[in-house]
Amino acid sequence: MPVTRSPLLPRPATGRVFSTELRVRLGDVDPSGRLRLDAAARYLQDVSSDDTADVDPNDRMMWVVRRTSLEVRQAPTYRELLAASTWCAGVGSRWAERRVSLVGDRGGSVEASSLWVCIDRASSRPARLPEDFVQRYDVDPDVPRDIEAKLRLPKRPEGLATTLWPVRRTDLDALDHMNNAAYWNVVEELLARRAERPEHLRGDLEYGAGIDPDDQVEVASQEDDEGVLTCWLSVGGSIRATASVHAIDPDGPDGGAPQ
Repeated sequence: MPVTRSPLLPRPATGRVFSTELRVRLGDVDPSGRLRLDAAARYLQDVSSDDTADVDPNDRMMWVVRRTSLEVRQAPTYRELLAASTWCAGVGSRWAERRVSLVGDRGGSVEASSLWVCIDRASSRPARLPEDFVQRYDVDPDVPRDIEAKLRLPKRPEGLATTLWPVRRTDLDALDHMNNAAYWNVVEELLARRAERPEHLRGDLEYGAGIDPDDQVEVASQEDDEGVLTCWLSVGGSIRATASVHAIDPDGPDGGAPQ
């Protein structure tokens, strides 16, 4: 069954867009000088957090990421200056889709989208978006509003071999669980084992229940005939995250058409 991957909507003509600058640092790149996926994911978190703090200084809302898509159309490199922009690309009743664009002064280009679920701080359950959310973000009325929170990546097939993945102290965040960006470390490791890494790629990562410090994480992966690499992170048989990566044509009609 083919996987449905959401297109990454372009920057809106109207509505709120938050912008800042980031510099690719030494700890963010691999030995070739290319920005790693986990570092790119951390950049997404940083610019998103700065935007949220700007519009919600009283920290009324708590958010949990459900899925993230990254399109590396040209990998940024060490010390490249990135113009980072973020905006709301659509809303549901209890979630919102955030777009982030990273454009480098040397041609680096990463486009991303994350689905965040609004959480009630008292009950820790999904909550309806505040009434003023759409007004605050000035969401374009022509942007689709039927954003879905359901997971789309395939379930893990039976019989795949697994390997242990140690949860390091450096993978944990202030909430004492594995940070969203750290999951991309697994994808980076699997890509490094391939004979050839795609120069231009799209990665989709879906999150389930979190990973705690003492969890025994197992990783299973497979690559299909079309070169799509999929991996699953599980704890005690429970899938905690699924990631899928494939090569793209950066010059395709939407900038990230599959090759």
